[in-house]
Formats: sequence, C-alpha cells, structure tokens
Amino acid sequence: MSKKIAVGVDIGGTGIKSAPVNLKNGKFAEERYRIPTPQPSTPDAIARTVAKCITRFEPSADTAVGVAFPGVIQHGVVKTAANLDESWIGVNLRELIRQHAGHDVFVMNDADAAGFGEHRYGAAHGADGVILMTTLGTGIGSALIADGELVPNTEFGHTIIDGEIAEHWAAESARTRLDLDWDGWIVNLQRFYDEMEKLLWPDLIIVGGGVSKSHHMFLPKLNLRAPIIPAELRNGAGIVGAASWAAAAAKRADKREKASAKDAQKKPSKKPKK
Repeated sequence: MSKKIAVGVDIGGTGIKSAPVNLKNGKFAEERYRIPTPQPSTPDAIARTVAKCITRFEPSADTAVGVAFPGVIQHGVVKTAANLDESWIGVNLRELIRQHAGHDVFVMNDADAAGFGEHRYGAAHGADGVILMTTLGTGIGSALIADGELVPNTEFGHTIIDGEIAEHWAAESARTRLDLDWDGWIVNLQRFYDEMEKLLWPDLIIVGGGVSKSHHMFLPKLNLRAPIIPAELRNGAGIVGAASWAAAAAKRADKREKASAKDAQKKPSKKPKK
C-alpha cells in the first residue's frame, strides 16, 4: 500500500466502518467497508471486529492505521465510555487491536477524529487560529484545534452551564426528548455556543452530526462572534480524520526514533575506571 495512503476505522454504536484514505485529498481510495457493531460491545469483540476492518485492505507494515473511538483516549488507553460497558475503562485499546490485527494502530477520540479531518480536508481546511468542532447527536462531541494542533479529549458537551450539563438540553437528542421545535432548540444552542465563545474565543465553529444536514434551519439564526458553518465530510469524517492523524502521529514517532538514535551515536562511550 502506498505511503500516501493510510487506513481509518470509525467505531460507532451500530457499525464499525473503515476505508483506506488518500492523504493528499482526504478521499477514500477504496469503497468503505462496514461491519455491524457486535452486541454485547465488549472490548475483545470490538477489537476483533476492528481487526477485520483493518485486514480487509491488507495494509503493508508501514501503512499508518488510525482508529476513532467514542470515549476519552489517553496514550491508547480508554478513560471513559459513556455509551458502552464499564469493562472498557482502563483497557489499552491500542494494544488489544494490535494483538488481533497484527498491525500497530493509533487510537483517538471520535470527535477529535472528525475535527482533525475537517481541518485537514473539510470545512476548516486552510483555516488558522482556534477552531471548535462540535457534533450534535445523542450527546455533544467536541474537538479543539489551535494553530493546526489538536487539543485532545476536550469533552465540552459535558460543560455545566446554569447548573446543568450542556448536552442534556443542547444535543440534537434533547430536541426530541424535550419536545422542542427548531426555535426552542435554537435558544438552547445559543446558550451553549455563547459559553463556548466566552471560554475559548474561537475563530471558527464547525457543526457536525446528522442534524447538520438541516443546518439551514438553525445555524443562520445563531448570533455569535465567530462564523459557524456545517461540517463537510459528513459520515466519512471519523475515518478520514483517524487515518490522517495516524499518518501524522507515525511521522512524529519516526522522527523521535531517528533523533534518539542520532543522540545515542553522539554520546561518548564511557571508559572504565582504572
């Protein structure tokens, strides 16, 4: 597989999707592959399914593979899994997938993957400054990119505003649960994004999630300092973002290894004391 290609995998509640991604333009190099998410969604069952999604494309040993997961990830380890079994907490997902797939991977939060993909190839391509990506769905996912660098695991949907967790009343699911019309939901969205602007002073806000298809119904009615625009990559954002982030992470790791090897060569050998 070409070095200009990386493989992305997006773990979702109903399906696990994968595709090789052309790193030049963010397009799928082959047709997307999907397997239903196993039930129960135990770590081992998910890892086996992810492995199938990776090996489907027979990546070479040096092909970067990125995996987007719906929870906080630190150094490959799952720290939160709000909509999954508690057995996920503390699992080294990177190592578990590596065992099943026989291939190293880089694992990241799914909203971070979507935001990274939008910055590299989508709605925020070429944008500078602070970019806030939010996904409106069952909850509110978030990604923050500052001067081209991803700040991982922000979880701004869990921000407490007026004593309540924001995603409980501003997520797209709340529109149905609270029986809100578009105008009623817009009031809640305004409260949420007002708080984000106070905290972050973003230069650009991107809105993703399924409801972004109806962006004309609510985005023009929000009164914010920063431009707020719909995401462009849609359902492919997680795959594209995970693949491109993995390629960048692999490149950084390679540079660190080369620098360490170079430093080791420069160090003078210690002569034994007489």
